[in-house]
Amino acid sequence: MKNTKLSKKRAEELLAILEKRFLNNMNRHADLKWEDVQKKLKENPNKIWSLNEMEGSEGEPDVIGYDEKTKEFIFCDCAAESPKPRRSVCYDHEALESRKANKPKDSAVSLAEKMGIKLFDENEYRELQKLGSFDTKTSSWLLTPPEIRKLGGAIFGDCRFNHVFVYHNGAESYYAGRGFRGILKV
Repeated sequence: MKNTKLSKKRAEELLAILEKRFLNNMNRHADLKWEDVQKKLKENPNKIWSLNEMEGSEGEPDVIGYDEKTKEFIFCDCAAESPKPRRSVCYDHEALESRKANKPKDSAVSLAEKMGIKLFDENEYRELQKLGSFDTKTSSWLLTPPEIRKLGGAIFGDCRFNHVFVYHNGAESYYAGRGFRGILKV
C-alpha cells in the first residue's frame, strides 16, 4: 500500500501554504476560520496527504465551504485553469483500456482515486464557478452520470463568455487543454 503520511516538515510547509491561500481568498469561505480548518486537518493526516497531492500537481487547493450535515470542510482545486500535470488524460480506466493506439498516460478517475480525491460533479462545478473564473482556457472532466457513461460518453465543463458550459465527449478522448479538478472533504 502507498504511504499516505507526510513528514512533519512537509506537513507544516503545506499547512503554511494552505493558511496563506485561505487568508488571501476569504471570498471563498467568508464565515470560516483557519484555526477550525487547521484543527480538522491535524486530526486527519491522510487528508493532508491528499491535499499535498493536489498541491504538488498544481491544483492550488483551498476551502470553498463547510458541509453542515457531515461537519466537514470542503477543499477543492482552485487553480485558474485545470492543473497542467493532470491534463491529457481520458475519463476513466475503461476508456483508457478501450484505446487501441495513442493511449494517454492515465485517466482522470484513476488519478483522482490515487490522490484520494474525487472529481467534481456538475453541480459542484457550477458552484465553484460562482467563486471566480475557472477554466476560461482549459476544461475539466466531471463525474459523469452512469447512464451517460454506459453509452460511452463522459462530461466536462469550462467557462467561456462568462457562462459555465457542460459538454459531452467520448470517454476515451483526451486533449492537451482538458484535465480534472478534485474535491476533498475533511
